[in-house]
Amino acid sequence: MLEQLSGDTRLYFTVGFPIAQVKSPGGITRGFEARGANAVLVPIEVPADSIEGFFELASGIGNLDGMVVTVPYKFRARAACATVSARAELLGAANVLRRNPDGGWHGDMTDGVGFCNAVRAKDVDLAGRRALLVGAGGAGSAIGLSLLDGGVAELAVFDLDTDRRDALVAKLAGRHRNVTAAPHADPAGYALIANASPAGMRPGDPLPVDPSGLTPAMHVGDVVTAPAVPPLIVAARAAGCSTNTGTEMYEAQVDVITDFLLGRA
Repeated sequence: MLEQLSGDTRLYFTVGFPIAQVKSPGGITRGFEARGANAVLVPIEVPADSIEGFFELASGIGNLDGMVVTVPYKFRARAACATVSARAELLGAANVLRRNPDGGWHGDMTDGVGFCNAVRAKDVDLAGRRALLVGAGGAGSAIGLSLLDGGVAELAVFDLDTDRRDALVAKLAGRHRNVTAAPHADPAGYALIANASPAGMRPGDPLPVDPSGLTPAMHVGDVVTAPAVPPLIVAARAAGCSTNTGTEMYEAQVDVITDFLLGRA
């Protein structure tokens, strides 16, 4: 990857706070190389009080062609875009940005695609399943939409912030009728559990759902990438569930992200 690094190399950022947990810089840079693009993805950690200035500065960097945006800036990234995909418009969030011909940003939201691709890679069919989504932030919004688009029979959304939960339910209900607000994160009765909250990133975090309610008939997916096997996935595997990790979710969308950033999708 370093052999072609030069002044002609096109620059892409992964932006978040914190940033150490992200997996995208290596994988997407390898994707650029495989596609013959002289480009590199670099992690940038930006604290909340500097994010507005960062997006303003980024717009004027001549060799910066795109960004991957992670927690907690996916809603702010949408506001920085001049144009967006239909799903980013519906959700009000974006996790990938690339330049339009006029220099403005075009955004999309691929987290839901990645999560559902990872579920299907475990031979789990979404159609007809009752699903519980924990977390109504940027990633959770995208996952909820993709689960509904993928044919789940019912989606229940839980978030400790009930205003955020209700706002997501209202967004999704404009496109799908089979979405409801969950008053608690009880996995009983659901066939698919999606943790889109950060619970599990820090030592001592409580589990996002009660593990005593997990059964072997359930599939459990998590967005957490560090640790590589989050506590919820450890508990789910102990209960006999099929699972997918946050790293598997990332791997299931890396080609989608790379092609988007290069303007090939």
